[in-house]
Amino acid sequence: MTPAAPVRAYVAFGGNEGDVQANLLAAIDALAALPGTSVQRRSSLYRTPAWGRTDQPDFLNGVVELHTALDAHELMQALLAVETRFGRVRGEGAERWGPRTVDLDLLAYGDEVRDEPGLTLPHPRLHERAFVLVPLAEIAPGLVVPGRGRVADLLAAVDATGIEAIP
Repeated sequence: MTPAAPVRAYVAFGGNEGDVQANLLAAIDALAALPGTSVQRRSSLYRTPAWGRTDQPDFLNGVVELHTALDAHELMQALLAVETRFGRVRGEGAERWGPRTVDLDLLAYGDEVRDEPGLTLPHPRLHERAFVLVPLAEIAPGLVVPGRGRVADLLAAVDATGIEAIP
């Protein structure tokens, strides 16, 4: 169901395969082109050490703030479609935490809290991941993540060693 008014949503983006910076910028353009959606703010790009599986190239990561008239499920499906357009493989045969061209994660959708198949809000590991919190804190340090606290406080509680903004 489409919300009555645009909702503020935060989407993390990252990748470490191919022309990463060009892919990420094109993916952000694709998000801006979604029906009823606009990009309000975009963080800097950050070079981050690979996480989960460390024997791969560093990632580039960032976060965008969207205003969207899409409901949370529609937005999530749109993010998956953009990933697929850029060659991301999910599901069976995909390597967990492996290299990828574009990865898009819905971090928060308004102040919604959900735990449904295919959609958990806020993102269940948002508060643990410096590669998400650093760019999110750049654009929304005062954002309160439901059930977790303020982004600035969450960032202060994690190790952000090795994460650096790139020009």
